[in-house]
Amino acid sequence: MTSYDGVEREIALLLRRGRSWSRDIAAELHPGLSQTAYALLARVNDLESIRASELCSYFGMDKGAMSRTIGELEQAGLLVRAPDPDDGRAQRLALSASGQQRLAQARDVRCQTVRSRLAEWRPGDVETFAALLARFNRQLEAEPTA
Repeated sequence: MTSYDGVEREIALLLRRGRSWSRDIAAELHPGLSQTAYALLARVNDLESIRASELCSYFGMDKGAMSRTIGELEQAGLLVRAPDPDDGRAQRLALSASGQQRLAQARDVRCQTVRSRLAEWRPGDVETFAALLARFNRQLEAEPTA
């Protein structure tokens, strides 16, 4: 097995665990909230506001599925719409005050979990791990079809 095979295997394992983790966090945010809705909520939070069409492109979702997911988040009181200041016909999505608070709480729990899992690592190893993951993610953002 090559190093690349090992990286692929470990990424696949991390993604499987990440999906399970996301399901758990989504349920903490709101009962019945889907994993996709959680990912969308996190993306909106990262950008502060965004158009639904931009989310469709980012997640590779069709408009119907995106509309249903946005509706799920609005109904849960986690997401709100506002007029787009650059285009009066369009709307931007943003987290509600409740959405911001609940997402921050969920992320705090997740960070505590990561911290406990890495507690026995040397601080330099944690820094290196974070830097390498960030580098890998930046590359994936730049080349999403890889």
